[in-house]
Amino acid sequence: MQADTAPSAHLHEHRDGDAHYQHYTVQRSQSVLAWSLALTLGFAVVEVVTGFMSNSLALISDAGHMVTDAAALGLALLAQIIAKRPPSARHSFGFGRAEALAAFVNSLVLLVLVGWITYEAISRFTHPEQVHGATVFVVAALGLVINLVLAWMLSRGDSNMNTRAALVNVLGDLLGSVAALVSGAVIYYTGWMQIDPLLSLFVALLILKSTAGVLRESYHFLMGGVPEQIDYLKVGADLEKLDGICSVHDLHVWDMSPGQPALIGHVEITDLARWPDILHNIKAMLLEKHGIDHITLQAEVAPQSHAKF
Repeated sequence: MQADTAPSAHLHEHRDGDAHYQHYTVQRSQSVLAWSLALTLGFAVVEVVTGFMSNSLALISDAGHMVTDAAALGLALLAQIIAKRPPSARHSFGFGRAEALAAFVNSLVLLVLVGWITYEAISRFTHPEQVHGATVFVVAALGLVINLVLAWMLSRGDSNMNTRAALVNVLGDLLGSVAALVSGAVIYYTGWMQIDPLLSLFVALLILKSTAGVLRESYHFLMGGVPEQIDYLKVGADLEKLDGICSVHDLHVWDMSPGQPALIGHVEITDLARWPDILHNIKAMLLEKHGIDHITLQAEVAPQSHAKF
Protein backbone atom coordinates (compact mmCIF):
# COMPACT_ATOMS: atom_id res chain seq x y z
CA MET A 1 0.00 0.00 0.00
CA GLN A 2 2.84 2.38 0.76
CA ALA A 3 4.19 2.06 -2.78
CA ASP A 4 0.73 2.99 -4.05
CA THR A 5 0.14 6.07 -1.88
CA ALA A 6 3.56 7.63 -1.23
CA PRO A 7 4.36 8.81 -4.78
CA SER A 8 0.96 10.52 -5.06
CA ALA A 9 0.81 12.03 -1.56
CA HIS A 10 1.62 15.55 -2.76
CA LEU A 11 -1.22 15.35 -5.32
CA HIS A 12 -3.82 14.98 -2.55
CA GLU A 13 -2.49 17.58 -0.12
CA HIS A 14 -4.34 20.83 0.63
CA ARG A 15 -2.37 24.07 0.64
CA ASP A 16 -3.12 27.65 1.71
CA GLY A 17 -6.44 28.75 0.26
CA ASP A 18 -7.71 25.21 -0.32
CA ALA A 19 -10.49 23.46 1.59
CA HIS A 20 -9.75 22.88 5.28
CA TYR A 21 -11.02 19.32 5.62
CA GLN A 22 -9.33 16.09 4.64
CA HIS A 23 -10.72 13.33 2.43
CA TYR A 24 -10.63 10.90 5.32
CA THR A 25 -12.02 10.89 8.87
CA VAL A 26 -9.06 10.70 11.23
CA GLN A 27 -11.03 12.01 14.21
CA ARG A 28 -13.63 9.27 14.51
CA SER A 29 -13.32 6.64 17.20
CA GLN A 30 -14.61 3.11 16.72
CA SER A 31 -14.81 2.26 20.45
CA VAL A 32 -18.53 3.05 20.74
CA LEU A 33 -19.40 0.90 17.72
CA ALA A 34 -17.12 -1.91 18.93
CA TRP A 35 -18.75 -2.06 22.36
CA SER A 36 -22.21 -1.81 20.80
CA LEU A 37 -21.38 -4.69 18.47
CA ALA A 38 -20.19 -6.89 21.33
CA LEU A 39 -23.32 -6.27 23.43
CA THR A 40 -25.69 -6.72 20.50
CA LEU A 41 -24.08 -9.92 19.24
CA GLY A 42 -24.01 -11.44 22.71
CA PHE A 43 -27.66 -10.77 23.45
CA ALA A 44 -28.73 -11.75 19.91
CA VAL A 45 -27.62 -15.30 20.66
CA VAL A 46 -29.72 -15.32 23.85
CA GLU A 47 -32.81 -13.98 22.09
CA VAL A 48 -32.56 -16.33 19.12
CA VAL A 49 -32.48 -19.37 21.41
CA THR A 50 -35.21 -18.22 23.81
CA GLY A 51 -37.33 -16.86 20.97
CA PHE A 52 -37.67 -20.25 19.33
CA MET A 53 -38.00 -22.00 22.70
CA SER A 54 -40.94 -19.78 23.70
CA ASN A 55 -42.43 -19.78 20.18
CA SER A 56 -43.01 -16.00 20.33
CA LEU A 57 -43.05 -14.11 17.03
CA ALA A 58 -42.54 -10.83 18.87
CA LEU A 59 -39.43 -12.23 20.53
CA ILE A 60 -38.24 -13.95 17.35
CA SER A 61 -38.74 -10.65 15.48
CA ASP A 62 -36.74 -8.84 18.13
CA ALA A 63 -34.09 -11.58 17.98
CA GLY A 64 -33.90 -11.28 14.20
CA HIS A 65 -33.60 -7.53 14.54
CA MET A 66 -30.79 -7.96 17.06
CA VAL A 67 -28.93 -10.20 14.63
CA THR A 68 -29.47 -7.57 11.95
CA ASP A 69 -28.25 -4.92 14.39
CA ALA A 70 -25.06 -6.90 14.94
CA ALA A 71 -24.47 -7.10 11.20
CA ALA A 72 -25.31 -3.41 10.81
CA LEU A 73 -22.93 -2.40 13.59
CA GLY A 74 -20.24 -4.64 12.12
CA LEU A 75 -20.67 -2.94 8.74
CA ALA A 76 -20.66 0.47 10.40
CA LEU A 77 -17.45 -0.34 12.26
CA LEU A 78 -15.80 -1.66 9.11
CA ALA A 79 -16.94 1.39 7.15
CA GLN A 80 -15.44 3.80 9.70
CA ILE A 81 -12.15 1.91 9.62
CA ILE A 82 -12.13 2.08 5.80
CA ALA A 83 -13.12 5.77 5.84
CA LYS A 84 -9.97 6.57 7.84
CA ARG A 85 -7.75 5.48 4.98
CA PRO A 86 -6.19 8.44 3.16
CA PRO A 87 -6.58 8.96 -0.60
CA SER A 88 -4.40 6.85 -2.86
CA ALA A 89 -3.32 6.80 -6.48
CA ARG A 90 -6.35 4.64 -7.29
CA HIS A 91 -8.86 6.34 -4.95
CA SER A 92 -8.17 10.06 -5.16
CA PHE A 93 -11.34 11.03 -3.27
CA GLY A 94 -10.52 8.77 -0.34
CA PHE A 95 -12.98 6.30 1.18
CA GLY A 96 -15.57 8.54 2.84
CA ARG A 97 -18.39 6.97 0.81
CA ALA A 98 -17.89 3.68 2.64
CA GLU A 99 -20.02 5.02 5.49
CA ALA A 100 -22.95 5.87 3.21
CA LEU A 101 -22.63 2.51 1.46
CA ALA A 102 -22.82 0.68 4.80
CA ALA A 103 -25.88 2.73 5.81
CA PHE A 104 -27.55 1.92 2.48
CA VAL A 105 -26.88 -1.82 2.81
CA ASN A 106 -28.08 -1.83 6.41
CA SER A 107 -31.33 -0.18 5.35
CA LEU A 108 -31.94 -2.73 2.61
CA VAL A 109 -31.42 -5.58 5.08
CA LEU A 110 -33.91 -3.96 7.46
CA LEU A 111 -36.50 -3.80 4.66
CA VAL A 112 -36.11 -7.55 4.15
CA LEU A 113 -36.55 -8.09 7.90
CA VAL A 114 -39.72 -5.96 7.91
CA GLY A 115 -41.11 -8.06 5.05
CA TRP A 116 -40.43 -11.30 6.92
CA ILE A 117 -42.01 -10.04 10.16
CA THR A 118 -45.11 -8.87 8.26
CA TYR A 119 -45.50 -12.21 6.51
CA GLU A 120 -45.19 -14.19 9.74
CA ALA A 121 -47.55 -11.87 11.64
CA ILE A 122 -50.31 -12.16 9.02
CA SER A 123 -49.90 -15.93 9.05
CA ARG A 124 -50.27 -16.08 12.84
CA PHE A 125 -53.45 -14.01 12.81
CA THR A 126 -55.20 -16.84 11.00
CA HIS A 127 -53.32 -19.65 12.73
CA PRO A 128 -52.47 -18.57 16.32
CA GLU A 129 -49.63 -20.45 17.96
CA GLN A 130 -49.02 -21.13 21.65
CA VAL A 131 -46.53 -18.69 23.20
CA HIS A 132 -44.76 -18.94 26.58
CA GLY A 133 -45.54 -15.49 27.99
CA ALA A 134 -43.32 -15.63 31.08
CA THR A 135 -40.17 -16.47 29.11
CA VAL A 136 -40.93 -13.74 26.59
CA PHE A 137 -41.42 -11.17 29.38
CA VAL A 138 -38.13 -11.91 31.15
CA VAL A 139 -35.98 -11.98 28.00
CA ALA A 140 -37.67 -8.87 26.58
CA ALA A 141 -37.04 -6.96 29.83
CA LEU A 142 -33.34 -7.82 29.61
CA GLY A 143 -33.32 -6.83 25.95
CA LEU A 144 -34.93 -3.49 26.78
CA VAL A 145 -32.16 -2.65 29.25
CA ILE A 146 -29.42 -3.60 26.77
CA ASN A 147 -31.01 -1.58 23.96
CA LEU A 148 -31.33 1.47 26.22
CA VAL A 149 -27.62 1.21 26.97
CA LEU A 150 -26.82 0.83 23.24
CA ALA A 151 -28.98 3.81 22.27
CA TRP A 152 -27.30 5.95 24.94
CA MET A 153 -23.82 4.94 23.74
CA LEU A 154 -24.56 5.62 20.06
CA SER A 155 -26.30 8.94 20.74
CA ARG A 156 -23.18 10.18 22.54
CA GLY A 157 -20.81 9.08 19.77
CA ASP A 158 -19.80 10.85 16.55
CA SER A 159 -22.77 12.11 14.53
CA ASN A 160 -22.64 10.92 10.92
CA MET A 161 -24.83 9.06 8.45
CA ASN A 162 -23.37 5.71 9.42
CA THR A 163 -23.86 6.01 13.18
CA ARG A 164 -27.35 7.45 12.62
CA ALA A 165 -28.22 4.34 10.61
CA ALA A 166 -26.89 2.15 13.43
CA LEU A 167 -28.85 4.21 15.97
CA VAL A 168 -32.03 3.77 13.92
CA ASN A 169 -31.46 0.00 14.04
CA VAL A 170 -31.02 0.05 17.81
CA LEU A 171 -34.06 2.30 18.40
CA GLY A 172 -36.12 -0.03 16.25
CA ASP A 173 -34.90 -2.95 18.32
CA LEU A 174 -35.69 -1.06 21.50
CA LEU A 175 -39.27 -0.74 20.28
CA GLY A 176 -39.17 -4.45 19.50
CA SER A 177 -38.16 -5.19 23.08
CA VAL A 178 -41.02 -3.04 24.40
CA ALA A 179 -43.47 -4.87 22.10
CA ALA A 180 -42.15 -8.26 23.21
CA LEU A 181 -42.38 -7.17 26.85
CA VAL A 182 -46.03 -6.14 26.46
CA SER A 183 -46.77 -9.26 24.43
CA GLY A 184 -45.33 -11.54 27.11
CA ALA A 185 -47.29 -9.80 29.87
CA VAL A 186 -50.62 -9.88 28.00
CA ILE A 187 -50.23 -13.55 27.03
CA TYR A 188 -49.21 -14.56 30.57
CA TYR A 189 -52.17 -12.84 32.24
CA THR A 190 -54.91 -13.19 29.58
CA GLY A 191 -53.84 -15.93 27.17
CA TRP A 192 -54.68 -13.73 24.16
CA MET A 193 -52.20 -14.99 21.53
CA GLN A 194 -53.10 -12.47 18.81
CA ILE A 195 -51.28 -9.72 20.72
CA ASP A 196 -48.00 -11.30 19.61
CA PRO A 197 -48.40 -10.80 15.82
CA LEU A 198 -50.29 -7.53 16.36
CA LEU A 199 -47.42 -5.87 18.20
CA SER A 200 -44.94 -7.36 15.74
CA LEU A 201 -46.73 -5.57 12.88
CA PHE A 202 -46.69 -2.33 14.86
CA VAL A 203 -42.93 -2.56 15.38
CA ALA A 204 -42.41 -3.46 11.72
CA LEU A 205 -44.20 -0.25 10.65
CA LEU A 206 -42.08 1.86 13.02
CA ILE A 207 -38.89 0.25 11.73
CA LEU A 208 -40.04 0.86 8.14
CA LYS A 209 -40.62 4.57 8.82
CA SER A 210 -37.19 5.06 10.39
CA THR A 211 -35.41 2.99 7.75
CA ALA A 212 -36.96 4.93 4.88
CA GLY A 213 -35.26 8.16 6.01
CA VAL A 214 -31.79 6.61 6.25
CA LEU A 215 -32.27 4.79 2.94
CA ARG A 216 -33.30 7.99 1.19
CA GLU A 217 -30.38 9.97 2.66
CA SER A 218 -27.73 7.36 1.83
CA TYR A 219 -29.13 6.81 -1.69
CA HIS A 220 -29.12 10.56 -2.36
CA PHE A 221 -25.50 10.78 -1.25
CA LEU A 222 -24.33 7.75 -3.24
CA MET A 223 -25.99 9.19 -6.37
CA GLY A 224 -24.05 12.44 -5.96
CA GLY A 225 -27.14 14.52 -5.17
CA VAL A 226 -27.01 18.14 -4.06
CA PRO A 227 -26.71 18.21 -0.23
CA GLU A 228 -30.08 18.71 1.47
CA GLN A 229 -29.01 21.93 3.21
CA ILE A 230 -27.87 23.60 -0.02
CA ASP A 231 -30.13 25.37 -2.54
CA TYR A 232 -28.51 24.68 -5.92
CA LEU A 233 -30.37 27.47 -7.75
CA LYS A 234 -29.56 29.98 -5.01
CA VAL A 235 -25.85 29.07 -5.26
CA GLY A 236 -25.87 29.81 -9.01
CA ALA A 237 -27.78 33.05 -8.53
CA ASP A 238 -25.43 34.25 -5.77
CA LEU A 239 -22.39 33.52 -7.94
CA GLU A 240 -23.77 35.53 -10.85
CA LYS A 241 -24.48 38.50 -8.56
CA LEU A 242 -20.80 38.92 -7.71
CA ASP A 243 -18.98 41.81 -9.31
CA GLY A 244 -16.98 40.81 -12.39
CA ILE A 245 -18.95 37.60 -13.12
CA CYS A 246 -21.09 37.50 -16.26
CA SER A 247 -22.48 33.99 -16.01
CA VAL A 248 -21.94 30.54 -14.52
CA HIS A 249 -22.39 27.20 -16.28
CA ASP A 250 -21.57 23.49 -15.86
CA LEU A 251 -22.14 23.97 -12.12
CA HIS A 252 -22.17 20.88 -9.86
CA VAL A 253 -22.62 20.64 -6.10
CA TRP A 254 -22.34 17.37 -4.14
CA ASP A 255 -20.92 15.87 -0.96
CA MET A 256 -17.33 14.62 -1.17
CA SER A 257 -18.03 12.68 2.03
CA PRO A 258 -21.09 13.00 4.32
CA GLY A 259 -21.35 16.60 5.52
CA GLN A 260 -18.49 17.87 3.30
CA PRO A 261 -19.97 19.72 0.28
CA ALA A 262 -17.93 20.47 -2.84
CA LEU A 263 -18.52 22.61 -5.91
CA ILE A 264 -17.13 22.70 -9.44
CA GLY A 265 -18.10 24.87 -12.37
CA HIS A 266 -17.17 27.32 -15.13
CA VAL A 267 -17.27 31.07 -14.51
CA GLU A 268 -17.40 33.61 -17.34
CA ILE A 269 -15.74 36.92 -16.50
CA THR A 270 -14.93 40.04 -18.52
CA ASP A 271 -11.31 40.43 -17.44
CA LEU A 272 -9.03 37.49 -16.62
CA ALA A 273 -6.63 39.86 -14.86
CA ARG A 274 -9.26 40.28 -12.11
CA TRP A 275 -9.64 36.52 -11.57
CA PRO A 276 -7.60 36.29 -8.31
CA ASP A 277 -9.81 38.93 -6.65
CA ILE A 278 -13.00 37.44 -8.05
CA LEU A 279 -12.02 33.96 -6.86
CA HIS A 280 -11.33 35.31 -3.38
CA ASN A 281 -14.81 36.87 -3.28
CA ILE A 282 -16.37 33.64 -4.55
CA LYS A 283 -14.73 31.56 -1.84
CA ALA A 284 -15.78 33.98 0.90
CA MET A 285 -19.38 34.10 -0.33
CA LEU A 286 -19.79 30.34 -0.78
CA LEU A 287 -18.37 29.58 2.66
CA GLU A 288 -20.41 32.26 4.44
CA LYS A 289 -23.76 31.75 2.70
CA HIS A 290 -23.72 28.07 1.76
CA GLY A 291 -21.05 26.37 3.89
CA ILE A 292 -19.03 25.25 0.84
CA ASP A 293 -15.24 25.51 1.03
CA HIS A 294 -14.11 22.79 -1.39
CA ILE A 295 -14.28 24.74 -4.65
CA THR A 296 -12.86 24.10 -8.13
CA LEU A 297 -13.71 26.73 -10.75
CA GLN A 298 -12.51 27.40 -14.26
CA ALA A 299 -12.43 31.02 -15.38
CA GLU A 300 -13.34 31.87 -18.98
CA VAL A 301 -13.50 35.12 -20.90
CA ALA A 302 -17.15 35.94 -21.44
CA PRO A 303 -18.41 36.48 -24.99
CA GLN A 304 -19.36 40.07 -25.64
CA SER A 305 -23.04 39.13 -25.69
CA HIS A 306 -22.80 37.86 -22.08
CA ALA A 307 -21.15 40.93 -20.64
CA LYS A 308 -23.06 42.86 -17.95
CA PHE A 309 -24.02 46.43 -18.70
